[in-house]
Amino acid sequence: MEIRFKEKYNNEIKSTLKEEFDIKNVMQIPALEKIVINVGASEEAKDSKVLQSVQDTISLIAGQHALVTKAKKSIAGFKLREDFPVGVKVTLRGDRMYTFFDKLVSITLPRVKDFRGVPNNNFDGRGNYTFGLDEQLVFPEVKFDDIIKQHGMNITFVTTTEDDKQSHRMLELFGMPFAKRS
Repeated sequence: MEIRFKEKYNNEIKSTLKEEFDIKNVMQIPALEKIVINVGASEEAKDSKVLQSVQDTISLIAGQHALVTKAKKSIAGFKLREDFPVGVKVTLRGDRMYTFFDKLVSITLPRVKDFRGVPNNNFDGRGNYTFGLDEQLVFPEVKFDDIIKQHGMNITFVTTTEDDKQSHRMLELFGMPFAKRS
């Protein structure tokens, strides 16, 4: 079974990007490398049951096991000790990445209340794009009764290009609903 967004990239988006940006070498055509879903769990980290719930929710959303991230060093001002859990993340590549992206654009983002598009200015200057969601309930897999505590998440799209314009255009061709510029 062919993944819809992977097929769309190979059949349509690659040739469009090559033509629009006058790319000679096919290896320089922008591509999606990975998608990282990250939840910073400051309060949740104190309670292992809540942290496990966040990890289970992110694993369910991504379709892949999520990892608990730990502090690399102690910071007294934040009451943080080394190896203390600080969040949950999952990195998606290949078919799972394209499947998640398809679900995000087709099902999840239209379910966000008062949605006017994702911000245009969240590129990092190196072709990567990050935006946040306020709650996990917009994903169809998440059931309200299973949630212990509501949390948001950051979703990062890592691309192979260093150019924000090329990256923006690629995500636009995939159907990413960017906010209208005024």
